[in-house]
Amino acid sequence: MYVAEWTPEKGWDAGKLVPYGPMSVMPSAQVLNYGQAIFEGMKAQESAKGRVVVFRPDQNAARFKAGAARMSMPAVPEDQFVEAVKNTVAANLDYVPPMGKGSLYLRPLLLGTGPILGLGPAPGYTFTIFAAAVGAYFKGGQLTPIDLIVEERFHRAAPGGMGGTKAAGNYSPVLVTQLEAKKNGFADVVYLDAKTDTYLEEVSSCNIFVVKGRTIKTPPLQGTILPGVTRRSIIELARSRGYDVHEEAVSVHEAMEADEVFTTGTAVVVSSVGSMTYRGNRKQYTAPGQAGQVALEMYSNLTDIQTERADDKFGWVVPVN
Repeated sequence: MYVAEWTPEKGWDAGKLVPYGPMSVMPSAQVLNYGQAIFEGMKAQESAKGRVVVFRPDQNAARFKAGAARMSMPAVPEDQFVEAVKNTVAANLDYVPPMGKGSLYLRPLLLGTGPILGLGPAPGYTFTIFAAAVGAYFKGGQLTPIDLIVEERFHRAAPGGMGGTKAAGNYSPVLVTQLEAKKNGFADVVYLDAKTDTYLEEVSSCNIFVVKGRTIKTPPLQGTILPGVTRRSIIELARSRGYDVHEEAVSVHEAMEADEVFTTGTAVVVSSVGSMTYRGNRKQYTAPGQAGQVALEMYSNLTDIQTERADDKFGWVVPVN
């Protein structure tokens, strides 16, 4: 794992690689009391060229920097972030699964580890990255369609709040609805906007896209949803393939009338939505066990770029070794 420390006197140190293991912090660490923490999610994969690559690390670095500003934390320089990612992958090459069998998931963390009793920014910070070999995110497998239910009681975020920041505290609150949904046979929940309960926002940890003919829509970035790196990539990829892509509000009623729905994220990549249930009404988008055509097209084309099976005309892939 990679570890760097920040102090007011010296700023960020050069960081170093150490064996994966426990981190020692005081009970009065800001992060334990007031939740000053952000994180990222990234993947390293073996490519068709026989090397290990990472996908758009500059985008994660930029989002990490923006998140630090929102949480009153010292930003990690973007070049240090990217170099730390590459060094962490290089130190864990033995754990990268063979091509097509999974990936090495990377978890950068920025934590307010300095001790402070009163509410305020931590006097010291830790930037760390650890890694783990992973397979498909959802239980059924990577391309098995997922069943979603629209959540009407809880909201993930509100205007003017924290929804657009990858802050640690944004994620545990979704568990109460997610666990209930899973108990009832759904893979996850879709959240609506907090203001009108009318428009789709996102799934617990994924962005959402709605397809009608050759038009693809995804909710706009207005501070309540996460600016996903995969989301941005799919928008650019779909436009390059001739789709009419719009970042605009999508009502739940429009989604229930769509030809297809899919989600995107680092962990899921692209996941086809088999069905969506809203107020007891279930809309079936795909045949059982079959991914939607557009989701399959986007997944295949994006993963071909990520694993260098296809030409990377966007300049998204960064080799590690």
